[in-house]
This record gives sequence, structure tokens and C-alpha cells, in this order.
Amino acid sequence: MSTRLLVRLHVLIAALWNRLLTVGRRHWPEAVRRILVVHHPQMIGDLLLLTPLIAKLRACYPSAEIILTTSVATAALYERRPFGVRAIPYVPRQHGSLRHLLSLSGFDLAVVPGDNRYGWLALALDARWIVGFDGDKPAHKNWAFDALSPYPEIPGTWGELAAALIPGPPPRPYNRSDWPAPCFKSFASPPRPYCVLHVGASTPLKLWPAERWKHLADWLNQRGMNVIWSGGPGEETLVAQIDPQRHYDSIAGSLDLAQLWSLIQEAALLVCPDTSAAHLGRLTGTPTVALFGPGSPTICGAGDYWRESPFRAVTDAGFPCRDRHTLFGRHIQWLRRCGRPLDQCKTPGACMAAISLGSVQNAVDDLLGPPLADSPGIDNARPVYNK
Repeated sequence: MSTRLLVRLHVLIAALWNRLLTVGRRHWPEAVRRILVVHHPQMIGDLLLLTPLIAKLRACYPSAEIILTTSVATAALYERRPFGVRAIPYVPRQHGSLRHLLSLSGFDLAVVPGDNRYGWLALALDARWIVGFDGDKPAHKNWAFDALSPYPEIPGTWGELAAALIPGPPPRPYNRSDWPAPCFKSFASPPRPYCVLHVGASTPLKLWPAERWKHLADWLNQRGMNVIWSGGPGEETLVAQIDPQRHYDSIAGSLDLAQLWSLIQEAALLVCPDTSAAHLGRLTGTPTVALFGPGSPTICGAGDYWRESPFRAVTDAGFPCRDRHTLFGRHIQWLRRCGRPLDQCKTPGACMAAISLGSVQNAVDDLLGPPLADSPGIDNARPVYNK
């Protein structure tokens, strides 16, 4: 039997045992001292988007301990305890990772906002009341829950939808001081003013055409910015395709998440697809332009919680195959996105190609203001935007 199956079996046995011990005694807790938030640990972007939920939990339960399951890499971003949350890495394939979580068992409240299979993990960790969204399939995913709610009918970001699982008013808008910058290993910081063009994404369907990235880089350079290419591990080839002559420096594949936070935090501008880098831009308060092809600027955009962040979403809202209305397997009538895997897309990249260079340039000017004067390029080394 594989380690992964052993971990699942361990979770199931512990969950069923805890359910048996609490039959007839499960109810919304009168006092909430310990809270567990469980989400798919490898979905970095979706995890960061849950910040409104974390903020609301802290506002509603100011003295409670809040534990959030994350990936090993993402845990570094929570090192300095934003909102007082404690991030615990969870690797489903590692029995030792589960044993560490089990040593923390005993929660008054657990929130499982995404894939309902993690409700079984919450029950295994002795969560006395588990809440999440209704309608996940197959039905056995939902059996561990004590309360299931439909998705809200009012449009909002993913984090705002998740926050609605908790009674009470929405959290106050995000402030940059809410999240202390994580510690990071030193790296060669580019000269300022610089902009970060993060070209990678979680799927090829979110990649913007290479020639437009290069035109955008040249345009920004002529306005006095040092251009820095960025991407995740293995995305160095994307930069090579965009800028084969290496006109601009690249840090693609060389930074961990905490270092990427620092790079983005000090940038004058971030431009990227709808990916985790865009969420880092909002967390750091960096002027950010995010390109939405198959994704939803409603679910993954600024919403009300991030309304004070300098953020612009660029998309072709009417693109015909953005016709899916599902999120984590549930139907949302107001949602428009794609969500098809690469092998089901008849025109890969077409929705990203529909985003013109001019629309991105307009979003940059809208964020930063038009150039004060023509600039000869980065050699000028002076701020040229009227913010």
C-alpha cells in the first residue's frame, strides 16, 4: 500500500472515531478558542485569496488560536503570523506531516472552504464543528461536515465567499500593515526604479503572447523603469522565448516565495497573469496589473476587501468560451470563467491573446499616471510617473 493511501486510511479511521465519540454532542461552539482552516495545501494562489476569511475569523474571535494548513513553500509567507495565524505545512503523501497535525488536535471550529474531502481531515483533527460549502461531489465528501452553506448569490472574491461561512459583518478592508513582510534569504536586488514582469502561470492557458511581453518591456523601459523578468521554477524557458537577446535581467526560477515577496514589494509596478504573483502584489501594496484570460476577475480580483490596493484587472469580459459557472465543482450562476484543462481547450491561448498590448498599457497609466515627459530609458534613472 502506498504512503498516500496509508495517510488517507489513517485520516478516515481517526475521523470516524472522533465522530463516534461526539455523536449527539455536536453543536456550534459557545466559546471558540481554537480554529482550524483547511484548504488544498498546493493551491498557493487560492490560499492567499482566503485572507478575508482569516481577517474575519480574527475580528470575530480576537483571542482564538488560528491554524492554517499550507504547503511547505507557502508557510514561509506566514512566518511572522499575519492576523495571528499559525501556518502548519501539510504534505498528504507524508505520514510524518499528518502525525504533526494530529499532535495539534482539538479544535472548536474548522472551516473547509474548498474541496470538501478535507472535511475528513478536520474531523480527524477532532474539530467539534465543521463548516463549508454545500454541493461537492461525490456526496461522501460532505459527510464529515456539521453545517453546509450554498455559495452566496452576491458576486465576490473567493476569500469573501469563504468569509461568508462565518456569521458576522465582513472584515474591514485590507491594510498593508496587516501582513508583516516575511524574512528572506538575501539576493541581488535590481536597481530602482524597476518593474517586475512575471510571465509564468499555473497553466499554459494563462500565458500572454511572447511578443507582447517584449513590447511591454520596451515600453516600460522607455519610461524610465528597469525591467525584471520573473517566473517560477522551470519557467526560465518562457523568458528565453520572450527575450532571447537578454535585453533585460531575469530572476525566473531563482527565488523562493519569501524572496519573490521582497522583490515585488520594492517594485514600482508588477504585471502578471492571473496567478499567485498577482495576490502577492495586493498583499505588498505594489501597483499590480493582472491579465485574466480563462480566469475570473470577480473571483480572483480585488473585490471589496482589497479595494484600497492599487490593482487593475485586464480581460476580455465577453470572450465566448468563458462560459463555465463552476468553482470547486459547485455551480455559481453569476460566475463567468473557463476552467477547462489544456486538452479540452479548442483554441489554447486565444483568450489571453484577446488581451491587447494597448489595454495593458492603459491599465499601467491608470495606476501610475501618464509619463511626466519623454524618457530616454532606464539610463535616466529618474521616476517618470506622476503617482
